[in-house]
Amino acid sequence: MTPGGARGGSVSTSTRTEVRGWLLRGMSEPAARHPGPHAHPSTREAHRDPWWRVMCLTGVDYFSTLGYQPGIAALAAGVLSPLATVVLVLVTLFGALPVYRRVAAESPRGEGSIAMLERLLSFWKGKLFVLVLLGFAATDFLITMTLSAADATAHIDENPFWPSAFHGHEVIVTLVLLAALGAVFLKGFTEAVGIAVVLVGVYLALNVVVIADSMWHIVTEPIVVTHWTTAVTDSHGSPFMIIAVALLVFPKLALGLSGFETGVAVMPHIEGDADDTEQRPTGRIRGARRLLTSAAVIMSIFLIFSSFVTTLLIPAREFQPGGAANGRALAHLAHTYLGNGFGTVYDISTIAILWFAGASAMAGLLNLVPRYLPRYGMAPDWARAVRPLVLVLTAIAFLVTILFNADVDAQGGAYATGVLVLITSAAVAVTLSARRARQTAKTWGFAAIAAVFVYVTIANVIERPDGVKIGACFIAGIVGVSAVSRVRRAFDLRVTEVELDHKAQMFVRDSVRSNVRLVANEPDQRDAHEYREKLRQTMHDHDLPSPGDVLFVEVTVTDPSEFETRLKVCGEVRAGQYRVLTMQASAVPPALAALALDVRDRTGHRPHLYFEWTEGNPVRHFLRYLVLGQGEVAPVTREILRQAVAEPERRPHVHVG
Repeated sequence: MTPGGARGGSVSTSTRTEVRGWLLRGMSEPAARHPGPHAHPSTREAHRDPWWRVMCLTGVDYFSTLGYQPGIAALAAGVLSPLATVVLVLVTLFGALPVYRRVAAESPRGEGSIAMLERLLSFWKGKLFVLVLLGFAATDFLITMTLSAADATAHIDENPFWPSAFHGHEVIVTLVLLAALGAVFLKGFTEAVGIAVVLVGVYLALNVVVIADSMWHIVTEPIVVTHWTTAVTDSHGSPFMIIAVALLVFPKLALGLSGFETGVAVMPHIEGDADDTEQRPTGRIRGARRLLTSAAVIMSIFLIFSSFVTTLLIPAREFQPGGAANGRALAHLAHTYLGNGFGTVYDISTIAILWFAGASAMAGLLNLVPRYLPRYGMAPDWARAVRPLVLVLTAIAFLVTILFNADVDAQGGAYATGVLVLITSAAVAVTLSARRARQTAKTWGFAAIAAVFVYVTIANVIERPDGVKIGACFIAGIVGVSAVSRVRRAFDLRVTEVELDHKAQMFVRDSVRSNVRLVANEPDQRDAHEYREKLRQTMHDHDLPSPGDVLFVEVTVTDPSEFETRLKVCGEVRAGQYRVLTMQASAVPPALAALALDVRDRTGHRPHLYFEWTEGNPVRHFLRYLVLGQGEVAPVTREILRQAVAEPERRPHVHVG
């Protein structure tokens, strides 16, 4: 190779190293402690704001649904849209709001209802349940990104000042918006609260103007009210039938329930009291409850009035696909009654908040995924870093946009399904929590709310089965990736810390006089006969010089579905003479390997580990290790040590007889 070629190769390698370092920056930080993208644990306290400012951060997701909710509601419920919206508001204020006020109290670090259910369910069934909920959460947040970007594109495309040459390229425009969103997160998502306050303040103010002007037109032209009431009575007959139909139709308006999960997710940003602690963040919880209540009340008012004015003032045909009000009902009223100049200002505000709603959803996913999957061993190590996840999520958003052809209506079912499943899971979680706390009245109240949301979810799935199909695709993808990752990381060390009590330290220190010999023992009766026979067999198989320098090591498997373990090693003397090191872990081989490495680092000597071969099919034993944390311990322990320590001369000795 020429010198020039060598230099080129060096530059290429250096560039790849720099790119890799940039992508994985922050990976070693504990993801579960992050309050947001690119946050650092040491800076968490410096980025907290009053609850009303943080409300705007969740509001870019919640309030931005006004951009498309009235149009989708009119398309789904027709002339009954205002009445169905009233039902939706009642469910919001007396159902979802009480549920999430309790969720905020029980997950003040932003874990949400998924963490509550995770604590109630253990072992693999708990992990699988969390993966299913993560699939629906991914559906909710990702469709929020793609649907909001698609609706922003609809507002751009319908604006009279937008060049006609760009019409018909909705997918490309939506992809550009998503790419810009990804670029923001690749650079670093900072000052989010300040931006959100401006966007939400301007957007809500413009909506007040549009709705107030529309109400004025209704007051001055009462014939539109007559036409609406006539249409309602002609279509549905008696008042009882109208109410019944409104109750049946309101599940189609479930998009108006979005925003509660985001409201809980942003809790770490809320400023608490001066005497708040991480164990008792009383002020933060109070601020979160004010946030949820204020957002729900504000949104309820806007939902009722926006549904009323759009249904009365916009012909039904305009809500259909291709119509002027499809996905942009309030914007249509702004252009119609306030002129294209004001309408364009409204469009710009709507586009900005819809685009930033995608940022809120992206932030939610970047907080959610590293909190669970890496801890379960169900994601590669790089999933703890922000930027690789941003690239993956942006690519998925691109795929969803292309598959749905950037159609707002087509994505509504998937979005509603994700929202409803998460709210239903939250209602179930708080019901179980109240029952565990022996709060009988609250248990029955939350159970009734949970029943309502179960009904709404089932009705939505029956009406829009495409939503649950999309959710199932996300679930299958997460479960598949998780299973592959768990298998690929089967030989990771998986131990975060090793702590020896005083007696265990004394055992190790005394053993250094000869060689530290650790004999792996699967505990049974733990009596003198068991240890005597194990010692006799070990000395015979490995020709040990003396029984006095042997330490038995016993690992009790607790929850094999857990991935990472913190080891606490206790020293005990059994039957008056046998020294035993005991510990609890999620799997036996990583615990033994971590103990051996810790002993090496403490003593400066490579310890010896002694095993017996296990009878049976090795493939079956490997599967037992993956699922139950046991199996063929010897070869797995040796492989974990091989991968953990590159230099053979520094690895603990492994003997199998």
